[in-house]
Amino acid sequence: MTGHPDHVRTHQIALLAVEAAGIAHLYPEAGAPWQPSALYAATHSEAGVGRLRTLLEGVGKSVLTVPDTYVTTTVDVSPWAGVKWAAVLAHRGEVARERPLPGVLARLPEPERNEIISTEYFTRLTPGPVAGDPYRLLA
Repeated sequence: MTGHPDHVRTHQIALLAVEAAGIAHLYPEAGAPWQPSALYAATHSEAGVGRLRTLLEGVGKSVLTVPDTYVTTTVDVSPWAGVKWAAVLAHRGEVARERPLPGVLARLPEPERNEIISTEYFTRLTPGPVAGDPYRLLA
């Protein structure tokens, strides 16, 4: 989770939805109660933030990170970098401005930008970290 207010609120709503899914009488019209077997929060690892930290510092911003030990899952999303970048570009107001991350990334050469956006980091929140291979997502 980043410090952007929209991301914070989305995180809060996701946590509430996971809890609500298991309460039968809360939303009976939604069907039988259920609980996901895993919930992951997107984050930035201290080591994985790399060049992004320097880029943001260059415009007077910082990036919120967690210690590497908090990261339970790393996903290579490089096959979808183009799709991810197209989604970022949909935030035209942020891309056009200098300080928001989309604007910072928009000024980079494509190979450098792709390197930054091609890995996603997650922390497993519930029911807790998995023993064994921490890089394997569980359903």
